Parts: sequence; C-alpha cells; structure tokens
Amino acid sequence: MNQYALILAGGSGTRFWPLSRDHRPKQLLNIIGEDTLLRQAIDRLDGLVPRQNIFILTNHLQEAEVRRQAPDIPADNIVSEPVRRDTAPAIALGIGLIKAADPHGVMLVIPSDQLIQDREAFRTLMQAAIDTAAQEKALVTVGIKPTWPCPSYGYIERGKETPCASPARSCREVLRFKEKPDTETAASYLAQGNFCWNAGMFVWSIPAVCEQLNKHCPELASFVEHIAEAPDPHHILQEEFPSLTPISIDFALMEHADRVLNFEATFDWDDVGSWISVADYLESHNRNKTNTDITVQDASGNIVFSQGGDKHVALLGVDNLIVVETADAILIANRDKADDIKKIVNQLPDELR
Repeated sequence: MNQYALILAGGSGTRFWPLSRDHRPKQLLNIIGEDTLLRQAIDRLDGLVPRQNIFILTNHLQEAEVRRQAPDIPADNIVSEPVRRDTAPAIALGIGLIKAADPHGVMLVIPSDQLIQDREAFRTLMQAAIDTAAQEKALVTVGIKPTWPCPSYGYIERGKETPCASPARSCREVLRFKEKPDTETAASYLAQGNFCWNAGMFVWSIPAVCEQLNKHCPELASFVEHIAEAPDPHHILQEEFPSLTPISIDFALMEHADRVLNFEATFDWDDVGSWISVADYLESHNRNKTNTDITVQDASGNIVFSQGGDKHVALLGVDNLIVVETADAILIANRDKADDIKKIVNQLPDELR
C-alpha cells in the first residue's frame, strides 16, 4: 500500500487541432483505442498502485474534464496547478502531496499522453523499478530503446550494469542526461548503443528524492515541505506555486542527482507526437490512412480523421495531406507540416483554440 503514482495531465492542446483544444489536449482525446490516453494511463496502474494512491495534476482549463474521466480517483487527489511552471514544480507538488500521505512511500511519475498497449509488461517493469527505488538510495528512470535518430527527444547515457531488486531485469547507472540533439548527434548516440530516449518516467522513494531536492533544489525542497506539512495544501499551492522558478525536472534535479539508475523499457511505447503518429494506428485504404469511409482517385499518402468517424471524404488528385474534421472546424495541411500545426493555432479566434 506504500506505492503511489503521480500522473501528469496538463498540456496545451495544439498539436492535434482541431480535435484538441486548450480544454481538451491530447491525453483527454479518444484518438487511439476506445479510451482516452488519460484513462489508459490510469488503468495501466491496476495491480500496481491502488486508486486511492493515484494523484493527477492538471490545470484549471482541463480540470473539469479530468474529473469527468477519472471518477474513480479520490476528488482530493486531482489537483489543478494555478499557473504553468514546467515539470519540476509540478512534480514537487506531487511529492509534497504524497509525502503528506506517506513520508516513506515510493512513487512513480508518469505522463498521461503516452501510448503503451502492453499493460502487463509495463506493470512488471515498473514494479521492478519500484522495488529498486525502495531498496537503493537512488532516483530511478525508465528509458526507451531508440529506433531511429530522433532529434525531438532527450537522451539518457547509460553506464555500467548494477544489481537491482529484480534479478531478471537489467538496471544501469546513468552517466548523464543529454538534451534534444540534432539528427547527426542523435545518430551517433544510436551508433554507440548505450543511449535511450528519456520518456519522462521516474521512480523514487520519498526520503531519497527529498534528500536530493534539499541538496540540489532548495526552493523546491522548501515548497515540498510546506505542502506536506500544511493543514490546507490548497492555500500553499495558491500562495507559493506561482512564484516557483519554471524549470524542467531534468534541468532542476535529474542532471545533478548523486545517483540515478535506468531501466530500459520492455514494453511498447509511443508519445503520439503528431497526426503522423496517429496514422500508424488507422486503417489503410488505397495507400491512405483513415478512421472513416473515404473514396479516392489518384490520391495517396493522405491521413483522414473524422471526429465522429461518420463523414465520407472524397480525395481526388491529392497526396500527403492531413485532413481532420470536427463539428466546428476542418484542418487541411501537408504531412510535412504536421509539427507546425501548433503555429497556426495561435492565429485562430479564441473560441476555436
């Protein structure tokens, strides 16, 4: 019962416009499978962390929908950040809330916007990471074996193998964290063979992470203590959180921590970063990908997504387009502009964001 989970469920909702909006970002959408990514993240924890030990961090724009999708999570465990302050303050908030519940607990931190379909493999590996974090005075990370030289992810350089709580699992010392590289540098990481993608999944005991925060992040350490000891954490949240330095957990803590261990994931993983990623999970039709009925002539490489899955789309003489239809908007974009969709969202009327 001393195992806890912190699910990060914020986000701006721009990459999957017009399906996503400020109040309904990627993790709150049904884009792959029957459930939303948030709901899948919660259900993956079955048998690993009891519902009453799951905490979800979101923001005021998305809080109502998060609560609607997570009725089985205690209401007090769903917390809305008053302002965005990046992952370090957000995770510090979670640490404080969990420390108040159990100062000797072990917690895992997981994003809500990643697709992991092999739940059993996920649970097995995360349990090994939890057991290791409970026994070792170290912060534990879970990385993804890279399949191509992606410049959009951070990387973790892995060192020598070290004993861990699960003899059947391989655990390695972390040498250093590398920020998002250019493609050439990423290719060199793959060639070396001892790098993994940083998936933003962490596991640690409350005593271990608090010790490291005290040593390397005194501002966050103080905030954690105030949250953990406060009769009314909500008051501390409103009072202190907005003044915390916006910084990622990697920059603030992980790159400076005394000892960090890494498990390489044995489960499937996809961060579903754009409509290009979604296309991998849609049905094929005459060299196009779609979730709805389409008629095509001289058209290939297109991605078609209908919010209701009930619109018939005809494609004539067009290639490599992204076509997304919702009740109030339609997106038509070149596939090679998938990562730039967020730029056009900033130009839209407020009611369409």
